[in-house]
Amino acid sequence: MAAPTSQRTEDWWRDAVIYQVYPRSFADGDGDGTGDLAGVRARLPYLAELGVDAVWFTPWYVSPLVDGGYDVADYRTIDPAFGTLGEAEKLIAEAREMGIRTIVDIVPNHVSDQHAWFRAALEAGPGSAERERFHFRPGRGADGELPPNDWPSQFSGRTWTRVPDGEWYLHLFTPEQPDLNWAHPEVRREHEEILRFWFERGVAGVRIDSAALLAKDPALADFVEGVDPHPYIDQDELHDIYRSWRAVADEYGGVFVGEVWLPDAERFARYLRPDELHTAFNFNFLSCPWDAGRLRRTIDDTLAEHAPVGAPATWVLCNHDVTRTVTRYGREDTGFDFATKAFGTPSDPALGLRRARAAALLTLALPGSVYVYQGEELGLPEADVPRASIQDPMHFRSGGTDPGRDGCRVPLPWSADAPYCGFGSETEPWLPQPEGWARYAADRQAADPGSMLSLYREALRLRRTAEGFGDGPLDWLPAPDVVLAFRRPGGLVCVVNLGGGPAELPAHRSLLLASGPLDGDGRLPADTAVWLRG
Repeated sequence: MAAPTSQRTEDWWRDAVIYQVYPRSFADGDGDGTGDLAGVRARLPYLAELGVDAVWFTPWYVSPLVDGGYDVADYRTIDPAFGTLGEAEKLIAEAREMGIRTIVDIVPNHVSDQHAWFRAALEAGPGSAERERFHFRPGRGADGELPPNDWPSQFSGRTWTRVPDGEWYLHLFTPEQPDLNWAHPEVRREHEEILRFWFERGVAGVRIDSAALLAKDPALADFVEGVDPHPYIDQDELHDIYRSWRAVADEYGGVFVGEVWLPDAERFARYLRPDELHTAFNFNFLSCPWDAGRLRRTIDDTLAEHAPVGAPATWVLCNHDVTRTVTRYGREDTGFDFATKAFGTPSDPALGLRRARAAALLTLALPGSVYVYQGEELGLPEADVPRASIQDPMHFRSGGTDPGRDGCRVPLPWSADAPYCGFGSETEPWLPQPEGWARYAADRQAADPGSMLSLYREALRLRRTAEGFGDGPLDWLPAPDVVLAFRRPGGLVCVVNLGGGPAELPAHRSLLLASGPLDGDGRLPADTAVWLRG
């Protein structure tokens, strides 16, 4: 298969379609119920036929899996549940032969409590050089019985844990994920070597987890709501770290995408200056409700905040942390907020699917790069995971009120008539698949020209071959308030109807693709999108 056009240029990342693989749930090659690299290698033809430019793998390193692999014990070794380093190298090479680049996930804010550094720190005791790589502190109170400060957790619960010798260590996530001290030169040097390790094995890029959290206020001052600067989010020292990382990436022609959750557009853009990160995830778009006015403002704001630094925008509807698009768009509140997640929130699956199909065409027509989370191309809904099967720490640290993130991580359905929908063999997957999961199976959808999979395949084919997609300008066209209509270079026009009734289409020469059938009189139904040639 020929490499997509965007892969033949050095700036392929500016308009790439990147597919996110959550390895535990993609495909099980050895039949033990857990997805692995052998499963991914067997499904590379599927990804090539889908038409993606690159694959981003969430962490595949040795890990106790307390937080789905984001608690890393060794960055240079593949977790045995997934395979071996040799298999990873084969996967990177085989994917590249099919025109698919590989992006790996690096988690620089913290490591696993099973990491050699942290085990050495516990053994060495207070005042040791080993503890200086982390944030160990004496507690407050008469006997040091209180945490050193009151920083809020990124999950629920405390951010400090006391060890037997009386000191406390910082963890913005779970106690099994101790935060590294990025003021320590060994921490910086080690991560630069990790980057080189993976670039030398052929990866094209690195996704940086929790990219705005690494640097901490050295005084570890208490958190005060609304007072800047925040003691551990978006510290100015971060930019020096990423400049040194960029120098490493430039040695190999590698690229970065940062997970940067920041409301301030100007401060967000700083991470995308020419000597720092190449791209960063656009979470405002992901969390935006299905509302024409809100979406237009978000699109405009996104393009405006990227323009001063010349960086391309990234567009994403869902990832391994977020309620699946079909379910979210079928709810009364179609936005996303971690704080409002709850069990039993009703959703209309038919409505959600219509909107998700339209959103796919909207997203793929916008300027910049696009990330597609595994299973979105199948129209998977959020799975209702039985409480007894939930593994996500967000659920447990909330006292059981937060449903957690496992609902979007359920293993994929590949074959409708095979055990466990073809995910593996006879072994039950690590998370149970819901009843009726077979109706979303890839083999069934591949044979249906009206399926979500067929829509994605055709959309990505057009994006690769037709004029007007990818990086470049966007011009809004006159349209009713409930309709988004814009023109891209070469006369490409995208129209999305978010209203309650049909809408007139602008004058056009041809219809390239529609997310659903048009009305009999050629008007665009509600919750439907089209690509036109003007």
